[in-house]
Amino acid sequence: MSLAKILPLLIAAAPVALATPALAQGAAPTGPAAGITTQLPRGAAPSHYTIEVTPDAANLRFTGNTVIDVTVSQTMPQLVLNAADLTFGDVTLTPSSGRAMKGKATVDAQAQTVSLDFGKPVAPGNYRLAIAYAGVINQQANGLFALDYTNNDGQAKRALFTQFEAPDARRFVPSWDEPSYKATFDLSAVIPTGLMAVGNMPVKSTADMGGGKTRVTFGTSPKMSTYLLFFGLGELERATKMAGQTEVGVITGKGNTGKAQLALDASASILPYFNDYFGVPFPLPKLDNVAGPGQSQFFSAMENWGAIFTFERALLVDPRFTSEATKRRIYETVAHEMAHQWFGDLVTMAWWDDLWLNEGFASWMATKVTDKLQPEWEMLLTRVDGREAAMSLDSLATTHPVVQKITTVDQVNQAFDAITYQKGEAVITMLEGYAGEDAWKSGIQAYMKAHAYGNTVTDDLWKAVEGAGAKGLVSIAHDFTSQPGIPLVKVDSAQCQGGQTVLTLSQGEYSRDQKNKTPLSWNVPVKAQTVGGEAQRLILQGKGQVTLPECGAYVVNAGQTGYYRSLYPQANVKALAKDFTKLASIDQTGLLADNFALGLGGYQPIGLALDLVDAVPASASPAVLAEVPGYLGSAYDMLDGDKAAQDRVVAYSARKLTPVLTTIGYDAKAGEGSQVPVLRSALVSTLGDMGDQAVVAEANRRFAALDSDPTALDGPLRNVWLGIIAKNADQATWDKLRAMAKGAKTDLEKSTLYALLGGARDEKLAAQALDLALTDEPGKTTSAAIIGQVGYEHPMQAVDFVLAHRAQYEALIDVSARSQALARLGGGSADPAMATKLDAYATQYLTPESRKVVDRAIASVKTRVETRQRLKAPLASWFAAKR
Repeated sequence: MSLAKILPLLIAAAPVALATPALAQGAAPTGPAAGITTQLPRGAAPSHYTIEVTPDAANLRFTGNTVIDVTVSQTMPQLVLNAADLTFGDVTLTPSSGRAMKGKATVDAQAQTVSLDFGKPVAPGNYRLAIAYAGVINQQANGLFALDYTNNDGQAKRALFTQFEAPDARRFVPSWDEPSYKATFDLSAVIPTGLMAVGNMPVKSTADMGGGKTRVTFGTSPKMSTYLLFFGLGELERATKMAGQTEVGVITGKGNTGKAQLALDASASILPYFNDYFGVPFPLPKLDNVAGPGQSQFFSAMENWGAIFTFERALLVDPRFTSEATKRRIYETVAHEMAHQWFGDLVTMAWWDDLWLNEGFASWMATKVTDKLQPEWEMLLTRVDGREAAMSLDSLATTHPVVQKITTVDQVNQAFDAITYQKGEAVITMLEGYAGEDAWKSGIQAYMKAHAYGNTVTDDLWKAVEGAGAKGLVSIAHDFTSQPGIPLVKVDSAQCQGGQTVLTLSQGEYSRDQKNKTPLSWNVPVKAQTVGGEAQRLILQGKGQVTLPECGAYVVNAGQTGYYRSLYPQANVKALAKDFTKLASIDQTGLLADNFALGLGGYQPIGLALDLVDAVPASASPAVLAEVPGYLGSAYDMLDGDKAAQDRVVAYSARKLTPVLTTIGYDAKAGEGSQVPVLRSALVSTLGDMGDQAVVAEANRRFAALDSDPTALDGPLRNVWLGIIAKNADQATWDKLRAMAKGAKTDLEKSTLYALLGGARDEKLAAQALDLALTDEPGKTTSAAIIGQVGYEHPMQAVDFVLAHRAQYEALIDVSARSQALARLGGGSADPAMATKLDAYATQYLTPESRKVVDRAIASVKTRVETRQRLKAPLASWFAAKR
């Protein structure tokens, strides 16, 4: 919404003589260092912002004024700041000694800048820049945005929050909106009396303004980047605990803080661990997790310093339906965002090229601390899944290096992917394994202390760790972060000599769509061992040998810390299948993933991978057993169109998995192991998705029981059962699910139920779900999730619908993610026509810079088509032999 008319905006006259306040941390501002990208003219930089905003939530607009302390280091024709969707009133510039100059504001909407002209060049010196402005309150998560919800009393409410990463602080305040322009912030807001306002810092003062308005002023922030600024407002409440000297809190809609107890307890236990690990205590007086209703299709939480914002679905626990896996994701999300308080907030990447320094490290740290504090969850096993998510992108020609060149806003928005997060985590895991835990931790602490309140590039981290004793780390790190792709470590021969195994290794590159290319080369830290033997290490450069104690089956990526694929002689894969129960759980999980991917890529028969899956016994660790349904589900999907073959997959899966499910039961039992609930969910969801008769019948029985007992489905599998019901729904069932969604008592439950309506296998019901998504019934932030569910089951139907209603659909998603949305809907397709359709869309609507995610989706579709054509026969043959 744009404002048709701007009322005169006035700022109180600034004093003539100014003294720029000393920075809370660091020297005078200089802006980005030489060689660091900036989209703004060099020569002017802020040191402090004083911001006051007055939101008009009912009319989705706000007014604001800001006074910015600016240092000009060279003569500037104009001052150029970032601004988007803002309109401007009075602008004045006052030098530290001299008279105020009035300025004229000229907006460049395409560049997202405002140029301020003062009638003459701005000479070097210190200034105070005062700007009156107005902006819009969005209804998706960009800038200052509104979330509408129904409270626990059934009343319609509206809360306001901000989301500024990557380039959206400029929608809230005209600013130098780039990570290298760090400054301190004083934020105040004029709000309706009685509402709670939340900021990065605690509230410093309040003042009654009369007329039902209150001015709330927060304490001065530390020196930080603009994208970390936060403001929230609504009918909120807060619960707190002390963690050492820091007050940690959770902020929710009234009546919901009890559902955030897991997040609050997690924060209180994680903070002391991080204080010790980083060697720099958390520098703010409080750390809140702020829960917002609704959802974004593209992020769950944001690491605003001292005021982490998280959508309710990723923070709140409802005992009626929250699964064990969701509880663990909540814990890990809290840990991830808290890790950012150091890696990202205290020390920030200089430009978005190094975004992975924020995200990859936070992902790695979240897994590490969760494993330390919740060891029964075996979180290190999840790193295999993360590695595979990264490799699914990294194996295609459309991949990119971990450190990637970013020049435009669209490129920033497209940089949040599995390479940045999961490959980043995998590479750090490998490098910590190479350096050793002690040297790695010492290097991290040195890095934090050297760069606190500043900006860094990737090499600053590598040099700190190598300086702590990890000799040779820089060259390894450069190989894995500055170039794309996946090393392939091939065992050319394995000889048993004198009770030892001599492995001859060579290096190639694993690719799904460029097998004939000249492979890249890496310094690969290999850790190998025979089953039960002592591990040996080497840095593989092209070719090499390693001698392992003992003879027998061997693992080349022992402990699964390496970011590479391991290609064995078939005899060793068969030997590993025979000795499967002797392997550590992490190696069992990693070998299953690695060999399945090698089969998908055509490097070895897919039957070898299935032999490993077949070798997983019912007595295996529940965490390992929980991986098995996914591989069988993947085989089932690849046989789409061959019902007889799919039926054989279902029959095999029932024979292998049903005895396990029978043993653990459909419902939780007292004293069962901590991994059993995750296993139960994996078994029920996969068997139900395949159409296993027993599981579908149980889902139908429980669903029918709702007529007489509204609590019949309550429990951690509630949404799993409902997902099975939704997939197999007829019209009457679909209508019943819709009625349940409309009658849901909380927005958290309501959004989940509405999304399930898009999961119907019946295309007519899917069409009804798509039409429903364009109405007001589901809610502004839920409709896109319905369309996303249709895209999972019927990608072509969803893409065609969005293309026919593009403007309406784009209004349902974050502005920053619009160039990616269609790719996400269609990228899971196995229809060659989808690749053509996505390309035509990108050609018509996107720039070369903004179509990268679409190009990845096209590559994924083409690869999926080729893989299914190649593997249908061998898959069908393997399952036929198992009858």
